[in-house]
Amino acid sequence: MRRVVVTGLGAISPCGNNIPSTWAALCAGRSGIGPITRFDAGEMPIRIAGEVRSFVLDPEIDAREARRMPLYVRYALNAVLEATRMAQLDMDQEDPELVGVIYGTGAGGLDLIFEQHDTLRVRGPRRVSPTLIANMIDDSASGYIAIQLNAQGPNMAVVAACSTGGHNIGEAYETIRRGDADVIIAGGSEAPIHPTIVASFSTMRGLASDNEHPEQACKPFDIRRDGFVLSEGAGALVLESLDHAIARGAPILAELVGYGNSSDARDMIAADGQGRGTARAMRMALRKSGLAPNAIGYINAHGTGTPLNDSSETLAIKTIFGDHAKNLLVSSTKSMLGHMMGAAGAVEAIVCVLALQYDLIPPTINLEQPDPTCDLDYVPNQARAAHIDAALSNSIGLGGHNSALVFRRYQTT
Repeated sequence: MRRVVVTGLGAISPCGNNIPSTWAALCAGRSGIGPITRFDAGEMPIRIAGEVRSFVLDPEIDAREARRMPLYVRYALNAVLEATRMAQLDMDQEDPELVGVIYGTGAGGLDLIFEQHDTLRVRGPRRVSPTLIANMIDDSASGYIAIQLNAQGPNMAVVAACSTGGHNIGEAYETIRRGDADVIIAGGSEAPIHPTIVASFSTMRGLASDNEHPEQACKPFDIRRDGFVLSEGAGALVLESLDHAIARGAPILAELVGYGNSSDARDMIAADGQGRGTARAMRMALRKSGLAPNAIGYINAHGTGTPLNDSSETLAIKTIFGDHAKNLLVSSTKSMLGHMMGAAGAVEAIVCVLALQYDLIPPTINLEQPDPTCDLDYVPNQARAAHIDAALSNSIGLGGHNSALVFRRYQTT
């Protein structure tokens, strides 16, 4: 099996429209959550979200073509182009059949679906766009990315709700390991901030309710937590085989050494209160990595800020790491980013890579009154300098989907 390394990163988030601005905000403990401006939320019970602000389409993307794309695809393409530039990936020098795309979304082109539904009702069936089908499907981002890059290798979109980003990165890792591609562009994107979606999550009672103090609304691991904040964005990683990266002189940011996935097989909405599925995913990822549990220094938790998720994830971590759990640094960057759904696992994997790069752990903000059942070191409120050799990213999705990714510092042997 080939070794797999990370050579490029790209992000669009409520905290910034690229990697430097997103990382700076996270390390400063600065939230990207605010009042909803995408639509009039005045009658909504929940009026806050993590919106991408001041988004500017990358000049390499055809602006005319972009007008047909759902918003999540535009986010994805921007993130991918940032990642490929960081990786110094020159497609003119690559065999396009050995460059693939495994890039997903949890919900897809919701904005176009709702828009064209309104067109049908108001203007009739002949006015519905002929490009709707190609753009609404959940693999439209992977298709557009392949076209943008001329990537002719493996191409797919893994859909796993809030674990989508993690699963796509993990499947890209497996594809490279077994020799089916030299390079894979992997990650996830989402743009779910629409009144119907916000209303549905509100009636589910899943959303944080503090409309008056949006930056303080998401409180992972705090006894006062009452839900997550719906958010949007995109994350992209360039993964490639170690031999290929060395041969082309690519910057090596970290090594991806383990991937685990599992199903709770229990409920479409509620997580397993014992965290058994999450524990199985972490156990699998550690087994593939060849690392002992005490080699992990940091976990970027799924950490949504919902009462059941945070306590069950804490229990899962203690199940897998035993006595070492008390030595782990654990943080939830969702406290600042909100929950980007299909993009969450990708951006949080990026956070793990950056933590390894910069010896710095972003905090869990708004953690003022710890829940007694959540008794780990969640790096409360301020970033912490820490030299770690390996980090793990957890994702937990509606439908019981779980993924875990293990990254470590790149070593020549």
